[in-house]
Amino acid sequence: MTHDLTTGKPLRDIWQFAVPVLFGLLLQQVYSLVDTAIVGHALGVMALGGVGATGSVNFLVIGFCGGLCTGMAIPLAQAFGAGDYRQLRRYVAGCVWLGIAMSALLLALTLPTTRALLKLMGTPEEQMGYAYDYIFIIFIGIPATILYNMGACVLRSLGDSKSPVWFLAIASVINIVLDLLTVCVLGMGVAGAAIATVVSQLGSGVLCVWYKRKHFEVLHMEKDDWRLRKAEALRLLGMGVPVGLQFSITAIGSVMLQSAVNSLGAVCVSGVAVASKIYMLLCCPFDALAMAATNFTGQNLGAGKYDRIRQGTYACLLLGIIYCAIYIVIARFGTQYLVLLFMNADEAQSVLDYTQRISYAYAYGTPLLLGVNVFRLSIQGMGYSRLSLISGLLEMIARTAVGIWGVPQFGFAAACLASPLAWALADCFLIPAYYGCLNARRRQAARGRKERLSIQDSRSVSHSAQIRVQRLAYQADP
Repeated sequence: MTHDLTTGKPLRDIWQFAVPVLFGLLLQQVYSLVDTAIVGHALGVMALGGVGATGSVNFLVIGFCGGLCTGMAIPLAQAFGAGDYRQLRRYVAGCVWLGIAMSALLLALTLPTTRALLKLMGTPEEQMGYAYDYIFIIFIGIPATILYNMGACVLRSLGDSKSPVWFLAIASVINIVLDLLTVCVLGMGVAGAAIATVVSQLGSGVLCVWYKRKHFEVLHMEKDDWRLRKAEALRLLGMGVPVGLQFSITAIGSVMLQSAVNSLGAVCVSGVAVASKIYMLLCCPFDALAMAATNFTGQNLGAGKYDRIRQGTYACLLLGIIYCAIYIVIARFGTQYLVLLFMNADEAQSVLDYTQRISYAYAYGTPLLLGVNVFRLSIQGMGYSRLSLISGLLEMIARTAVGIWGVPQFGFAAACLASPLAWALADCFLIPAYYGCLNARRRQAARGRKERLSIQDSRSVSHSAQIRVQRLAYQADP
């Protein structure tokens, strides 16, 4: 069922959209948490650190996949908000063909270079085998990752944020069962955990595709809709690639920081790995609000409701500030217990200090993270996805500087402050950029109205001109 986000109270619409997305993200994190927990308890702290050492390079590639799909879904939301269902179907077809092409390209780039990249990052030798076995299989599953993310993003662009949650719930159960089977029963080690994740992701992706075909009449494709058109392909790539690259550029800074952390020893690496898993779990509400902001902005841009875009952004910020306080309390008083999810009590004591220190830094920096997520995704929803590259570049610069200069000078304390500094630097750009983009869209809409009136007054007007004016409000012009 589609959900029109262009009517009703913005706060209510954001809440109703974000809550299912939040549960979906939490379930998605279950994949990673279950893998990490079973690996930590069954295989020990070195295996845990090996899997954790892949986090930044995982984000580099898999983050690109997720960002690509998120960006490519923005034109879908805009077309849906404008009521242009024919264009919507053409965009969906374009997403399918481009998703296949991107899967093949990423497989060709990642599989031959995995071990070299891990060595370049300075992964501790005693953890190298674990790290390689895990991330290589995750990379093999890139098509499954794109399948799910693309399917879920298409559904969310139509306002359906609930269905992907159910599919992830099913996949989470499959993942847990397969984890126990492959790691604990069959003794497949970290490779078994990775296989479980890939198979589960594939299952949730297939369910998204099946549901979309069965329940969305506006997406009933005709033969002509499946033809890949240059204009649609370029627009989808123009929106998707910058968002994907923003994730990857941000991840480059994380890779540089991870390399510096690797130099501090295997125990430190394991402590940071656990802290990262806790952070990924606790930051899900911020990601949910960001996705809500993207789809809310995209639909209302298509409908020409610019005041409502601003109201939706403020609603996201209000809900986010409330959660920031909750996050700080959980991190401050719950980290010592959350560590036990990933290893036994004796091993937890060896990494607890590292985990707590970096968890506290993340917690007190969450207001900065909230701004990054909401403003960046709102900008993307308005069609200015290339600006994401600038914010991602600023985050990369901050983390790289800390990794190259800060950690060697100040040790682990600098690593704790890397992400909050990166978020602060990105906010300095994103906040004024948001208001600039919103004002630019208002001016563009005003020009479109004037041109439409002019054309209506003209007796000789071409059909193509009418179409151009009709779509002017939601076509990107970054």
